[in-house]
Amino acid sequence: MKKAVGPLLPAAFVLALLAAASAGGPPQSLDDRVRGFLDSQKGQWREENVTEADGRLLFDLILKKRYTRALEIGTSTGHSGIWQAWALSKTGGALVTIEIEEFRHLAALRNFRTAGLDGLIDARLGDARRIVADLAGPFDLIFIDADKNWTLNYFEALLPKLAPGGCFAVHNVSSLGYMKGIRDFLEKVRGLSFMDTTIDRSASGGMSLSFRRKIPA
Repeated sequence: MKKAVGPLLPAAFVLALLAAASAGGPPQSLDDRVRGFLDSQKGQWREENVTEADGRLLFDLILKKRYTRALEIGTSTGHSGIWQAWALSKTGGALVTIEIEEFRHLAALRNFRTAGLDGLIDARLGDARRIVADLAGPFDLIFIDADKNWTLNYFEALLPKLAPGGCFAVHNVSSLGYMKGIRDFLEKVRGLSFMDTTIDRSASGGMSLSFRRKIPA
């Protein structure tokens, strides 16, 4: 007596199973890929990158506020951009990041690709002082981590492009608070009635977070 034979599996499904087996298992999720990359790079970030704690701060901010449009000035080799883009992958957003040094820009591109986030990042090479004027905006998050003496200029150029409820964040405002550009920026932003500014001192060097108040309904 013949044994009962179950229904045949669709050919496409069989091929998918064989492909997964030959690749060593099911496709890796984006979260696993990013975590794996970040774990492999622990202690390796140089060239003016943020710390892991600072990256997590940006990650948590994007998720908490459900931001979708982020701009970063000062890509370096991509550590902060990876944390931001990872969070933006969960909110349906994307990141524009600008770096003036070509060797850092190229390293960041490799890191974004390896982390699996390159599709969410518009990484530009050039002088942000010239590029920001042509950026369309609006942005929910603007993160400044470059050319600190130009901070006030960046703020004045980008404030019209900061969405209501958005955040203008500046790295190292405590450790580099002696610089005129940072002092002038903090004096300016604290004097604006529609901006609420705090300094998160848990961040390395301190990070100012200036939120633009939402327009009343």
